[in-house]
Amino acid sequence: MHFPAIPTANLQRQRLTAPTDLEGRFNLALIAFRQWHQGLVDTWLDFARALEAETAGGVKYYEFPTISARNSLAQLFINEGMRAGIRNSTARERTMTLYVDMNAFLQALEIEDVETIYALLIDRAGAVWWRARGPFQPEKGLDLRKRLAEIDATHGPL
Repeated sequence: MHFPAIPTANLQRQRLTAPTDLEGRFNLALIAFRQWHQGLVDTWLDFARALEAETAGGVKYYEFPTISARNSLAQLFINEGMRAGIRNSTARERTMTLYVDMNAFLQALEIEDVETIYALLIDRAGAVWWRARGPFQPEKGLDLRKRLAEIDATHGPL
């Protein structure tokens, strides 16, 4: 399972390639496929912020609305619509729409359906170190913390 390199831009209009240009040594990627999934993504945010603070930025989090590839005009329309709806500059920096060949993307990440969100712990090379499906639940948070402790013990401090 591997997160593919995808050229994108955040809602501050900064161009980058995910996951290569993400800031954390490890990154919690919150992947959504439907507009109504934002509520599910939001369930992860308090945990993600706390995790980032606890790891002194060793783990960063990002939101990835994921849509089938569109022409550049459609992408501009979608991105600017989202940008208008998100006033917080930090949220804009952390939100990057992925325009993808949906079948290839789902296959690369072994995602079977798009009816819920996925939380993936990835490194900048695209390796997936942990994953969960659906909204945040305390058990998922504990499981991720356990995985991070294993990584810390075997691969050095976050």
